[in-house]
Amino acid sequence: MIPSDELLACAIATAKAAGTHAFENQHRRNEVFQSLRFDVKLMLDIESQQKAEEVIRARFPDHDVLGEEDQDERVRQHEYEWIIDPIDGTVNFSHGLPMWCSSVAVRKGDKVVAGAVYAPVMDELYAASIDTPATLNGEPIHVSEVSDIKKAMITTGLNRTPDTVHCPFEVLEALAGEVQKVRLLGSAAMDLCRVARGHCEAYFESGVYIWDIAAAELIVTQAGGQCEAVARETKNRYGFLGTNGHLHAPLKTVLNRIIT
Repeated sequence: MIPSDELLACAIATAKAAGTHAFENQHRRNEVFQSLRFDVKLMLDIESQQKAEEVIRARFPDHDVLGEEDQDERVRQHEYEWIIDPIDGTVNFSHGLPMWCSSVAVRKGDKVVAGAVYAPVMDELYAASIDTPATLNGEPIHVSEVSDIKKAMITTGLNRTPDTVHCPFEVLEALAGEVQKVRLLGSAAMDLCRVARGHCEAYFESGVYIWDIAAAELIVTQAGGQCEAVARETKNRYGFLGTNGHLHAPLKTVLNRIIT
């Protein structure tokens, strides 16, 4: 059993290494590795993941690593697995927008036990373990106390890949009709961290990947919120809801009109 504080320290160092590399090379944000219809992969995605893996391998050389930039179906060999998104919000990053981050989580078996999300442009480091509260730059954070859905701000995404099960525009319309405001900010991990911090009440997206939300899910939970995979699309892809807890049930009721 590895102490959670040791795993958390590694997650923080790893997220910082990946995020710092991307931040220091923002002038290379147009070096495209792969251009997709609604997305982009940059050389810095690959490089930043390599930086992250170097930190993990230096401390835990036998642990498994699952990264966004190597999505092959690997056979898991170890009880501990690190889950990395080197640049969450790559399209934002490529346009020079500050809403992006590096996300690193580690799970023991199927349970995430530590995670960190680092947004270098805004100098924000979110972190949590199963034994510690969620923090922002070392200070505890907590979800909002809003319990009226009509006063809620919700973040979501418009995942438009062809195999997305639930139409994101239908989800957007359904949510917009019930809450105060819906915002699309372009980074799932950062959206969830905003829930943990109390800036908004919930995040939902259909077709979000485990590397997008693994660390931030734990951060929301340890900040007093509630998270749930409300629909599984593939092994590593979900319809995912994270809330302040107070609005979890009413938001699920709204979503169930669409996703069931």
